[in-house]
Amino acid sequence: MKKLRIEISNWFDKLDRKWRAMPVKEQQRKTLLLFAGYALLSFIVLLEVCYDVAHSDNTMTIEHIENPIRQNNSSVSTQDSITILKDKNHESCMSCP
Repeated sequence: MKKLRIEISNWFDKLDRKWRAMPVKEQQRKTLLLFAGYALLSFIVLLEVCYDVAHSDNTMTIEHIENPIRQNNSSVSTQDSITILKDKNHESCMSCP
């Protein structure tokens, strides 16, 4: 894990050196392109959400929840099948602290 962290740190340092070595105009251009891509993606998602809301059928059916045990007429008992086994050493007593 420590080796991975060192590798990632070295990779970020290399990227930072490349970014700082780049001319300021090129940095500004790349930052502007990144922002424009982000804005375009945000606009597309906003349009898709508006389209989905405008074209929704706004219907919801509300029904009662059916009990699956009553529907199934098998011989399965409706009680819990878990049995709790207690050890006599672990039972609660009045004189225990």
